[in-house]
Amino acid sequence: MLSDHTEDKDAPQPPDNRHADDRIPRIVPPLPLENRRARELPWHTAFDWLRAGWSDLWHNPLPSLLYGFGVFVVSALIVWALFRFDYGYVLLPALAGFMVIGPLIANGLFEKSRRLETDTAIGYIAMIFVKPRSGYQALFMGVLLLCLFLLWMRAAVLIWALFFGIVPFPGTDQILQMLFLTPTGWAVLFVGSAVGALFAAFSFAISVFAVPMLLTERTDAMSALGNSMAMVWNNLPVMLVWGAIVLVLFILSMLTGFLGLILIFPLLGHATWHAYRAIRGDIAPDDDAECMFIRPA
Repeated sequence: MLSDHTEDKDAPQPPDNRHADDRIPRIVPPLPLENRRARELPWHTAFDWLRAGWSDLWHNPLPSLLYGFGVFVVSALIVWALFRFDYGYVLLPALAGFMVIGPLIANGLFEKSRRLETDTAIGYIAMIFVKPRSGYQALFMGVLLLCLFLLWMRAAVLIWALFFGIVPFPGTDQILQMLFLTPTGWAVLFVGSAVGALFAAFSFAISVFAVPMLLTERTDAMSALGNSMAMVWNNLPVMLVWGAIVLVLFILSMLTGFLGLILIFPLLGHATWHAYRAIRGDIAPDDDAECMFIRPA
């Protein structure tokens, strides 16, 4: 008598289990995600931005040159006030700190370059009273950069006090001899330059693209700062060259008694816009994934 449980040879067989001999199933690694911020730009692209900025500068040059002249006048007044009220000891840190707030005061130049892309005319007054698309977030950005500037100023004073002690400032006629002709002065220059370079690199990374981003996109200041840092980091070779160009041109403007700012500041402002456009690329301006914190109402 045959059993009712006899195996049916015509029944379909179960599929082979590849993990039958494994205790833990194999995990397929995730597919690599596209880095939306990396543009793989060669280092010499920075000079293309400079040429594009030069072209924007001389397209209806009067508003841009007036903008640079205004920056020159304000800078000269600040230097005069520092010496007039016996704050000359903060002159060098203040000059270095100019790199921190530079993008903030170039908003009008960004706006001119943006309008040139659509063949829209713009005057000097419109460049001064620019209305960023992010609204009050641009003001918040200014507060953050000013706080960073004040932090750098305080760090510079502390470095001076650590090496020279809490003594009255000797005056500008003696400060150069103390800094360049004494071992203590050399140490101050070395440490101060190292700390200042860290401040400059950080402020450059978080602000160089954050300010034009707030001008053109509806986002918050903290997201703009984070995105600017990410874009700089993912395009480091070309951004290192661009930072070096900005530094060299700013030093040249100081050597001319700030007169060079009349031409150099508008040039750098327009060129920075083209750097932003090249690296920001075709990322949707209102992409919610780009907002790391809050979205302004």
